[in-house]
Amino acid sequence: MKNKFLIIIFMLNLVCMKAQFIDNFENDGLQYDPAGLNGWTYFAGDGIVDIDFKQRDGYATLYVDATKDKRGIWWALIRRAVSQELDLSLLEKENCELRVEARIRASSAPKRVNLHFNTQRTTDFHTHLMEYDIPDTSGWHTISMTTKNFDARPGDTVYVQMAMMDWGPDKYSVDIDYIKVDVVNINEAGEDIGEPIPYHPPVPDISEFEYHLAVSEDAVIDLTYTDYNFNRWGSADEKGNFVNLLTVSGSQFIILKWDLQKFKNKIADGPALLELTTYSLQNSPDYKKDFGMVRISEILGGASDWKDETVTLDNFLEGKSIDRAINTQMIIDYEVKEGKGEKNYFVISRPVMQRLIDGKTKGIAVKPLGAVVASFYSSENSECAPKLHFNLREKQDRHNQKK
Repeated sequence: MKNKFLIIIFMLNLVCMKAQFIDNFENDGLQYDPAGLNGWTYFAGDGIVDIDFKQRDGYATLYVDATKDKRGIWWALIRRAVSQELDLSLLEKENCELRVEARIRASSAPKRVNLHFNTQRTTDFHTHLMEYDIPDTSGWHTISMTTKNFDARPGDTVYVQMAMMDWGPDKYSVDIDYIKVDVVNINEAGEDIGEPIPYHPPVPDISEFEYHLAVSEDAVIDLTYTDYNFNRWGSADEKGNFVNLLTVSGSQFIILKWDLQKFKNKIADGPALLELTTYSLQNSPDYKKDFGMVRISEILGGASDWKDETVTLDNFLEGKSIDRAINTQMIIDYEVKEGKGEKNYFVISRPVMQRLIDGKTKGIAVKPLGAVVASFYSSENSECAPKLHFNLREKQDRHNQKK
């Protein structure tokens, strides 16, 4: 009787684990359908970009030309209905969900892509969406996303999509070796591949972190006065005392770095938080969507040994373009809390925090998104200095947890 029960369980798992849709991009030509019902569709929005999707040599490529874009909030995606290949009734079974898996290669890195499921009834397109950090351009990377309580039933049209978002003002591409969609038993399928990162992640409380590290150097660099140092940038307070500040505006970026050398051989344990304390904020209430905000980005190049007393845009860049020094895709965009002394917490994804620990990312930059003038307290104001809140673990912990 016990063996018969195990056979039934095995057969249920086998049904859930069957690969029901796969496109290896190996046929004679790309299956294209503008509606995305019987083939792939592709389109872009929120910017001035040209997009194309082509198949060759056993893989497909999504091409984006964003060289004419100004705001940097564009997105470009491929989308296809997969429900005709799926038995959606299986989703009514306990522990069965949808999983998409793709093997991709990016032309620029580090950059993120996202995977997403939706139906003709979906109204919140931020659910069942995960981002994936692609750390290099040299290799193929497999990523997967599994839904949680996905609302689809027989008769629905289920779409799978992959997107590039906010990559910057250049030409980019993503090669796709395959995309497959399965109905899986979540108890048997294992963890998703490629470290899914929530889109618009929740902000943890700082009490959840073990380490609270103040910035070691912080400065304002000016895109117009490129050979000026602004260590003494600030404002007089109500009592006439000078307050050192960090300001981001249409011509000013903030650059931050931390001394993380003693954590060199550690592993970032979950996301981190960047803390900035508001001094003042000016923006327009007339523009609501992705405007009048700040953009948190990785510093990937430029000088490593800069000091806030001497740094200028020129000596920071060391002859490189600013888009080579600061990642053109942000870590996160966020509104600044208005009111002196308000705390702003920006979620730093675990892969970015790991690059900071490893020294691959040299610091964090704060840039404007739209028209904004936002000032924060600098490190001279010790109680309100920029800080990183994070957790760490030993390198062998992950291996031990899997045993």
